[in-house]
Amino acid sequence: MGETVLLTIIIIAGIYIFTSLNSRIKKLENEVRELSARLGKTSQPDVDIRKQDIIIETPKAAEHEILTAPESQEINTETFPSLPKKDWTVPVFDFLKQNLLTILGIFTLVLGIGYFVKYAIDKNWIGETARTLIGLGAGAGIMLTGHLLRKNYAVFASIITGGGIAVLYFTTTIAFREYHLVPPNTAFLITSLITLLSILLSYRYNSEILIIFSIIGGFSAPLMISTGQSNYPFLFTYLSLLNAGMLAVVFLKHWKSVGWTAYIFTSLYLFYWTADHPEILNILFYMISYIIFYIFALQEYLKKNTLAVSGILMLVLINFSSLTGLIYIFNELHYEPAIIFPVIFAVLNSILLLREYGKRSFGTAYSVFAGITISLITLAVAIQFKAHLITSVWAIEATLLLFIWKKTGHRIFKTCFYILFPLVITAQVITWSAYFNNKAMNIVFNPVFLTSLVTTASTIINLFLLKNISHDNRQPRSFFENIFVLTSYGIIYITLLLEITYHMSGRPWSAITSTGLLYSIYYIFALLLFRKKLDIDQNIQTGLIYLFLFLLSVHASFSVSAVVTAVLLKKLAYGFYMIHFLHWIPFIYIYRNAAPETGFYKTKLSYWLISTALVIAVSCGIYHTYILGTVRDISFLYTAKEHFSMLYLPIIWTILACVFIYTGLKRNSSEYSKIGFTLIGIMILKLYGHDVWEMDNVSRIVAFIILGVLLLLGSFTFQRLKKIIKNMVDKKDDDAKE
Repeated sequence: MGETVLLTIIIIAGIYIFTSLNSRIKKLENEVRELSARLGKTSQPDVDIRKQDIIIETPKAAEHEILTAPESQEINTETFPSLPKKDWTVPVFDFLKQNLLTILGIFTLVLGIGYFVKYAIDKNWIGETARTLIGLGAGAGIMLTGHLLRKNYAVFASIITGGGIAVLYFTTTIAFREYHLVPPNTAFLITSLITLLSILLSYRYNSEILIIFSIIGGFSAPLMISTGQSNYPFLFTYLSLLNAGMLAVVFLKHWKSVGWTAYIFTSLYLFYWTADHPEILNILFYMISYIIFYIFALQEYLKKNTLAVSGILMLVLINFSSLTGLIYIFNELHYEPAIIFPVIFAVLNSILLLREYGKRSFGTAYSVFAGITISLITLAVAIQFKAHLITSVWAIEATLLLFIWKKTGHRIFKTCFYILFPLVITAQVITWSAYFNNKAMNIVFNPVFLTSLVTTASTIINLFLLKNISHDNRQPRSFFENIFVLTSYGIIYITLLLEITYHMSGRPWSAITSTGLLYSIYYIFALLLFRKKLDIDQNIQTGLIYLFLFLLSVHASFSVSAVVTAVLLKKLAYGFYMIHFLHWIPFIYIYRNAAPETGFYKTKLSYWLISTALVIAVSCGIYHTYILGTVRDISFLYTAKEHFSMLYLPIIWTILACVFIYTGLKRNSSEYSKIGFTLIGIMILKLYGHDVWEMDNVSRIVAFIILGVLLLLGSFTFQRLKKIIKNMVDKKDDDAKE
């Protein structure tokens, strides 16, 4: 009893406060109206601004550019950052600031009615039929309130009316599910009538907010009155009729948000049906939905012969979401050929493409239809070769979004691309995992590699598109763009590496490791070879050279050493060892061309790193060849290794040291000279500190004689070279004096 009294006091106080505030607001409105009337009488403007012609002087050059600019050419807002850009969040926040209290109020009111009914039920005040009637009456009353307020408070009235519609929906649902007062068909008929009524009211009141409430209610109605039995044909017949009504409203009122709301709900229903029970009937409703939303996407194009941003995005989504469901159904039911759907969609888009081409209109619409058509044809080829569906669809769709962003300059497509690209990577990683589950796949022509090729091709196109966009805007890449570039190169690298590793899985691990390292060396070599076309940053180029030298050193030493052991054990053929000499081709190119052009030699450390890699590659190459040429039994490997280390290795290092010193003098580079003398020092320490005590007398004599001769010849050559250089400098100075 006390709660009832307290509730009554609160309601009376609320009514009093509302009445008081309302009277004050009306009084304030009257005062403002009187003040405006007085100001209108007393102020006489000297100039009528509305009738005055405003003349803006334009420079002749700019005027000429404006007059001669083609009509089809669109302004890329990213190319001209000074142009003001519309922020789509502003109207959203404005709407929330102005109507948040109204939304919260109607939501709270609906909850309050629900709690009141529950309280009455707990107290056994009313029966089930009365509860339903109260709910229907409350909903109707709220809608009537909105109807009465619609003239002066349009938005407020729309939200109020939407709340009333929600009460009607939930009341019908409870009457069907909880109380079993009406059978399923009757409940569905009632919800359909509520949806129809709300759509008519939306059209009558010209309220986009109200029709969104109506569409959401219409799509939620089947869930509200569901009995758990899946009657999909009846459900999608209803949804198709609802979407047809949506399409009519969109064309009459131009309310795009309604179409997007319907697309989201329809896609969710279709995908759930496809996953739950794929059957041939699904295809019919996919095609119906495709036609409806394709027309919705083209509404601006049909009316004004232009494509809006939302229309372009809908074209991309409806094409690829429909294809995903349709091809999945064909695969599940084992029907052929699955490419019929991308081909049909490609033909449809090509008709619009030819229409633009016939008009010689090569603007946004032409680019969009061309991009979609080529993407669909590419997808058809990928599907024909049994590529994985989701990965291929997402990869091609991501490239299409980036292409459209390049052509239109609208950031929404760039944002969608960056959202979709991580999904492409995730799907590709899942696709790669099939390498570990399948034991007998064909070389190249297998679903995993073909899917990876689609992703790789789209990634390469993305890189070139991003490069062109950066050049057009003349702006440095952002953080996300750099991450995307590095990730893209990683995808291409892993794609080929996994295919090579999979088909070599039956060979010794040394062969797999050596081949993988050699592939990595050539991959870096390819990046450096095409560094200008790929627009690779100079710092990244330097990093690639460092990585190349590290991989070359590892491959020439540890990896090839394992291969030599496998050859001696008859696990690998001798010809496999010869393959490793291919790493000299990229090394010579990088040493002679890439390193100087990329500014690699700016630091002293660079000279030491590339010289160290050269010493390791030469020493290990000669050592491994010596071992394979002299050792016939694995038991003699240690003896041959010690003999080479003590006798031949000091000679090799001495020759290399002479080459470094000679190069330093020729190029006037002190670092090369330091490297040469350091290598000689290491060789002498090794010779006198270790080798001389391990050699036999004959080897010791031969080693000392050869090294002595080499050192003397080297010293004589350097002295002669220094004299020649000195004479050249003196002659140049004499010529200058004359």
